[in-house]
Amino acid sequence: MVAELTAHQLVEKHRPVLDQALEAIRTRAYWSPHPEHPKAYGEHGSLSAAEGKSAFDALLGTRLDLAQPGTDDWVGGETSPYGIELGVTYPHPDLDVLLPAMRAGTRAWRDAGAETRAVVCLEILARISARTHEFAHAVMHTSGQAFMMAFQAGGPHAQDRGLEAVAYAYAEQVRTPDTAEWTKPQGKRDPLALTKRFTPVGRGVALVIGCNTFPTWNGYPGLFASLATGNAVLVKPHPRAVLPLALTVQVAREVLADAGFDPNLVALAAERPGEGIAKTLALRPEIKIIDYTGSTAFGDWLETHARQAQVYTEKAGVNTVVVDSTDDYTGMLSNLAFSLSLYSGQMCTTPQNLLIPRDGITTDAGPKSYEEVVADLSASVAGLLGDDARAGGLLGALVNPDVRARLEAAPGLGEVALASREISNPEFPDAVVRTPVIVKLDGAKPDAEAVYLEECFGPVSFAVAVDSAADALELLRRTVRDKGVMTVGAYTTSDEFAEAVEEVCLEECAQLSLNLTGGVYVNQTAAFSDFHGSGGNPAANAALCDGAFVANRFRVVEVRREG
Repeated sequence: MVAELTAHQLVEKHRPVLDQALEAIRTRAYWSPHPEHPKAYGEHGSLSAAEGKSAFDALLGTRLDLAQPGTDDWVGGETSPYGIELGVTYPHPDLDVLLPAMRAGTRAWRDAGAETRAVVCLEILARISARTHEFAHAVMHTSGQAFMMAFQAGGPHAQDRGLEAVAYAYAEQVRTPDTAEWTKPQGKRDPLALTKRFTPVGRGVALVIGCNTFPTWNGYPGLFASLATGNAVLVKPHPRAVLPLALTVQVAREVLADAGFDPNLVALAAERPGEGIAKTLALRPEIKIIDYTGSTAFGDWLETHARQAQVYTEKAGVNTVVVDSTDDYTGMLSNLAFSLSLYSGQMCTTPQNLLIPRDGITTDAGPKSYEEVVADLSASVAGLLGDDARAGGLLGALVNPDVRARLEAAPGLGEVALASREISNPEFPDAVVRTPVIVKLDGAKPDAEAVYLEECFGPVSFAVAVDSAADALELLRRTVRDKGVMTVGAYTTSDEFAEAVEEVCLEECAQLSLNLTGGVYVNQTAAFSDFHGSGGNPAANAALCDGAFVANRFRVVEVRREG
């Protein structure tokens, strides 16, 4: 295979960005090479807004032929949460043909070395970045995110997470030198001398099982961590969100071929309706790594049954905010209102339980009772979403019927403080758009505990009355330990209470945000600086991204020679 891009060219082009990424994960300071604003695109080979929309429209109703081996059928059937039929069909794999073909190119990929693998990955990300506007529409119409969120979270933020994984992968692989000269003195005799060579070797074929809500953001870390560490990667998208990851596979295959590698190092596994190919793939002996985002039930099944693979899971959590006191009552309410509303609460980091002392809290606006806090928060959400056009741009659309069913069932769980209302989207009249519901629960009642200690994914939150701030801390501890969380938030003016909350989170391994009242929200994390999840509680067994996320995707094999 003749390379159109040499390793030297790729290193010259991408090594500066790799070095910046390595510095960013060391300092944890803000950095991103991927612009967040749509107007930043349209020059230097990147698609403009109009070009990206045209490229997406041109995909509708077409067959996305990836020219990968073992295709035995063409499958599809995605319907946008905004109501349009995508009509794109994808290759369905004969696994007995595709998996051996994927393994065929791993030797050359291994021998290329960590730096070459890293810069090839960065070239993939650069080409994806140039098509950000196209990808934004693909994410929007498979996840239900509003366009701006789909653009940012599905584009630059996802690309940042992919690059972050490459940086960690590179750092872990070069921790051991390529070669070493080893000499051990033997007194009067000649010393013992060995030449040693150390090679990072991937585990085999990695499987990425995509999710419906954030196909690129959640998919890219595992994909690029595995590819950069020498593994082939098979991408199995969620059947409702195939297009963004299929386009990703298309770009990856093009870059691999251009760089002189086997394009089958990255392939797609789309499935027939109801086929359940993820379970089949997870037990294949060729699959040595699995990255999964989704339900606890299937995540637990993978961890239990896919014994031949290293399994990384992000599952369900019962995210919690403890409200003790605040010196910015208006800011707290506004911040929480935005957090509860963003993408209709369909984020794994969205707060679900708000623990509020039943005797109320102290604020800069005077004492506030539990009832007042809940009423004021409800009013803040209602005010934020009072204009339908603005609300639509923040809420997006409900991603699937299950979310709608949970939302509609929520009023039966307790007293409704804020009722959900329907919002029309003139551009997409078939979109299902709903505002959040807030339900009041008494934390002391066992029947209420059965409600709020289970994840209710979507625009549903519970204002849980607790006997005291100390009781809130104990409930927080039980929640993290028994159910898991992706995020914890807390509001307090007390240094002592802040330290107590921090201690709970340190002991139970939960990521904590304190006193957010401005433009940073508990359900948002920044690549290169923030850790998404901790890997230390039941919500996830891995964090995005740290050394542990990449280090077990490869092994270092040593060859020793005398002389």
